[in-house]
This record gives sequence, structure tokens and C-alpha cells, in this order.
Amino acid sequence: MAFLIILFGCWYYPYAFSQSFDTRAFKGFFKEYGSYARLAFFFVLAHYVLMVILRRNILKNFGKQLAIKLSRIARQWHTPVAIIAIALVVLHVIGAFLYGFRWDFHYISGLLALLVLLPTPISGLLRYRKLDRKWHWISGISFAVLFLIHAYL
Repeated sequence: MAFLIILFGCWYYPYAFSQSFDTRAFKGFFKEYGSYARLAFFFVLAHYVLMVILRRNILKNFGKQLAIKLSRIARQWHTPVAIIAIALVVLHVIGAFLYGFRWDFHYISGLLALLVLLPTPISGLLRYRKLDRKWHWISGISFAVLFLIHAYL
């Protein structure tokens, strides 16, 4: 699925914007991929937030039952949504480079977030096989911080 998203996006960029990539319309278009990825990453990060809430016993009765149900859903969909979000990030990065890379805060913070994101799925595979030492957690939280800096500052 993620491969098809990347393939379609790479095909659609030159098809829809055959004149030039240096336009306002194209900038808005590749930023939409980043916005969709942002929503997906918030869902992925909800798994961590719910786990912290449940481990610290913050909620009581009904709130705890709701948090357990939401945590099950978040855990079940954590990996598929993360893979699709990474595909959207790849399209966002390709669009940013086609638009023209500039040495300003947004581009540098996005590039740093991408560099931290790259080892996260690999460490997730190691986590699945119980071979990592919290690298998935560390790289995921580091990406979340850099991602929020890139998205909101």
C-alpha cells in the first residue's frame, strides 16, 4: 500500500505540474502530503501517550476502560498507519526537493526530522523481535520532538 502511494505520488507530480515545480500551487500540494502525514503520526503517537497514561494509573473506572480500548486499537493500527505515514513523508520530501531546497529553518528542521525517522522503522522491527534496547522508543520520541518543531514553528 505504501509503495503504491509513493508510486502514484511520484507519477502525479510531473503529470499535474508539467509546467514548473516552482509555483505556489505545487508548494501547497506537497505541503498537503505533510499535513496528511502529520495526522497519521498523531495517531501513531497516541499509542505511546495511552501507554504512559495506563502505566501511571492516571485514570479511574470508565476513563481507564476507555483508555484500554483505545490503546488496543492504537496498538493494532500503530504499524500500518506508521508505514502509510512514512510513505506520505517520502512524497512530502520529494516534493520539497522538487520545489527547491533552501537553507532555512523549515527545510533544515524537516531534514533533521527525516534523518531521525529513518532508523525508527528498523528499530521497530528489532523491537518486534525483542532485540532492541529501547531504540524504537528513543528514536520515536526524538522524531516526535523534531517533527513538532518542523510542523509548528
